[in-house]
Amino acid sequence: MMETPKRRLSKKARFQYVLDHFLKHQPLAETELIYTNPYELLVAVILSAQCTDKRVNMITPPFFERFPTAESLAEAEVEEIFQYIKSCSYPNNKSKSLLGMAQKLTADFGGIVPEDVDKLQKLPGVGRKTANVIASVVYKKPALAVDTHVFRVAARIGLTTNAKTPLETEKQLLRYIPEDLVAIAHHWLILHGRYVCLARKPKCDKCPLTEVCKFYQKRMQEK
Repeated sequence: MMETPKRRLSKKARFQYVLDHFLKHQPLAETELIYTNPYELLVAVILSAQCTDKRVNMITPPFFERFPTAESLAEAEVEEIFQYIKSCSYPNNKSKSLLGMAQKLTADFGGIVPEDVDKLQKLPGVGRKTANVIASVVYKKPALAVDTHVFRVAARIGLTTNAKTPLETEKQLLRYIPEDLVAIAHHWLILHGRYVCLARKPKCDKCPLTEVCKFYQKRMQEK
């Protein structure tokens, strides 16, 4: 594990260190949700709210066999949708959101998932985070989705300062991440939070970013 730095880093230098590390050691990073087209990813991301990707990937194969398109989902009943997703978190609300999303997607967008973040947010069940995921993953837009992992990791390392909301976190991160790295940076931060910088017991002993991490430095000072 790296030693605590002997000097104070600027925000720009901290970002550069983190980005350089991931570029070198994790040049390929992508969503762990399994999908084959924009509609499937949209459904998967809606299901993934406060639910693990592993669970979502167990739910979606039979779901997409029954509802292969937005049009087929739009004609379903909430009760039937519920039966396919009842093992995920908040299945009642998500069943209604999925039906509403499919109906609006079919009626207003011809069943084609839009690439514009604002248009995406007009779909039921689609907030800014979900819209940014679709825009970045499917359409390679420089959109940065902030989930609980990104929010936590960015704050702990010191990439963000006093950000109280996901939107504040998003804006602060976008100031320093080059446009061509925004989409992959989203995955870097998520995966780091999922497997290393855990919420309750962060694995600082296995983290390659301790040299620039404010959270780690504080922990060392408190010992």
